[in-house]
Amino acid sequence: MINRVVLIGRLTRDVELRYTQSGTAVGTFSLAVNRQFTNQAGEREADFINAVIWRKAAENFSNFTGKGALVAVEGRLQTRNYENNQGQRVYVTEVVVDNFSLLESRAESDKRRAQNGSSETPNNGGAFNNGPSDNSFSGVDPFANANQNSHTQSTSTNEAANPFAANGKTEIDISDDDLPF
Repeated sequence: MINRVVLIGRLTRDVELRYTQSGTAVGTFSLAVNRQFTNQAGEREADFINAVIWRKAAENFSNFTGKGALVAVEGRLQTRNYENNQGQRVYVTEVVVDNFSLLESRAESDKRRAQNGSSETPNNGGAFNNGPSDNSFSGVDPFANANQNSHTQSTSTNEAANPFAANGKTEIDISDDDLPF
């Protein structure tokens, strides 16, 4: 049996991060996902899908995203029910997120936040995995040495550092034999 969900959309609000009594982090959010087709007026409609994310990935997701952030989530569909204060049975269907990726650059995030008037501090994009042992952030190299960091900081602010440059050169010499295709 297969129960896999992959969604790409924008957060409708900031992630609501809470902690269980045992101290486990849990984040809840809603994702606006555009439909593939347009309605009779030529407008795209969206589905608003509830999702939940657990543990360290929930903390990371909450820290690195905000309302309007473009994200991809992967997980499984879950249905649960409970009895509310009025004694009525309430059914909830949500995506339990295993993995997520941030799909917009820091510059795009800053621009969107400035247009929305948000005072939140922006963060770098990256991919997170909420698996049992891998909660890694792949957007930043925490092991880069100080020489690499000082080299990138010394470049002009008008000119972005070339990540493919070799020792300050503008091009890297790669033969066709080195390419995997």
